[in-house]
Amino acid sequence: MTATASHQLLEELRWRGLLYQHTEGASRLLAERTTSGYAGFDPSASSLHVGNLVPVMALVHLQRSGHRPVFLVGGGTGLIGDPSGKSAERALLTTEQVDENVRGIRKQLERFLDFGGTTDATSAIMVNNADWLRSLGAIEFMRDVGKHFTVNYLLQKESVKARMESGISFTEFSYMLLQAYDFLELYRRYDVRLQLGGSDQWGNITAGIELIRRTEGAEAHGVTLPLVTTASGAKFGKSESGAVYLDAQLTSPYKFYQFWVNSDDRDVGRYLRTFTLQSRSEIEELERAVQERPDRREAQYALAREMTERVHGQEALNAAEEVSGFFFGGREPSELSPAAFELLRSEAPFAEVSESEVSDPGGQGLDVLKLLTAVGLAASNGAARRLLEQGGVSVNKRKLGAADRYVPVESALLAGRHVIVSKGRREHGVVRILA
Repeated sequence: MTATASHQLLEELRWRGLLYQHTEGASRLLAERTTSGYAGFDPSASSLHVGNLVPVMALVHLQRSGHRPVFLVGGGTGLIGDPSGKSAERALLTTEQVDENVRGIRKQLERFLDFGGTTDATSAIMVNNADWLRSLGAIEFMRDVGKHFTVNYLLQKESVKARMESGISFTEFSYMLLQAYDFLELYRRYDVRLQLGGSDQWGNITAGIELIRRTEGAEAHGVTLPLVTTASGAKFGKSESGAVYLDAQLTSPYKFYQFWVNSDDRDVGRYLRTFTLQSRSEIEELERAVQERPDRREAQYALAREMTERVHGQEALNAAEEVSGFFFGGREPSELSPAAFELLRSEAPFAEVSESEVSDPGGQGLDVLKLLTAVGLAASNGAARRLLEQGGVSVNKRKLGAADRYVPVESALLAGRHVIVSKGRREHGVVRILA
């Protein structure tokens, strides 16, 4: 049983804001037979970022409608770089860099696509065009592929025209033919008859369709997806610290969660359609909540929860919510789990010290002045003392008085032997006390 009937796939994509244009026979192809469709991804980094999720979600809906998604990683074309949507030629990656990046992507995809068994007609597969491009000879390529395209045909493509004035190398000029060859190889190897890609990929997609028609006498189709921007016109997928990655080492689950929570009211309904699998009725209810109760940010929290759980798992979601509650809500430090402290340690100044280093020799407890300097909230004991005397210091969110230099060890230690020391209301540091 599929979540979306084959003949309804394009309508589902349209409602979700995932359809920009398609070839005339794409709907017929999807309705008449189980089809393999692919989207290509440039392995320029070791992780996908949230902008990559637009074509990933298109593949998800393709699979849910009873078709096979094929995730093509450009281990061959990634050595060149696609000129589409670029104003300048990118630095070329080495073979080793590309191969390493390819290895980093597969586990992320398993959060979205069902790779299942090899005999299942709808099981996703991941392929690398390095398998056929790196061994492809120049003479063979020009004879078998280049002869099917005129220079005038290539010059009419937007990805090439947009770069003619600033200059385009022959390397990038040839990229369209390589992508067309990918489509042909996937047709031959996996009976792929559909390509999905961003709206800037239309020229590359139609070149592949043309190559399949000329060499195999077969019909293939393309579907393009809109490029996502924010309501303010900014590029989607950027935070203050840069791109938002799916790799927890590059973007922490907390920052990932907060990225979605911070969605503009004007954008959140569109993001729910594009990036989640919530039903039409659920999304429309959340959109009404945005209009009627915008202060509660119900839609943003629903979006953040689904995306964080999908990408990082339930435990990471729980930790991200706990840390968010600590920073922005009323969650007490004593309520934080060990997983939340692991996450908090990457979001606030952190120090790991032995108990003897920060304890009072007289046995009165942990020395708050030493805790402040350990995490860099004070430059010296003297500066820490002045903060304490001014009433600007808290331990585990309990405000201290001028005489409260020492706190009992038993009451101060939280999960994992952590202590949270704060300067004012917004600057927090985490100290792990080693026994």
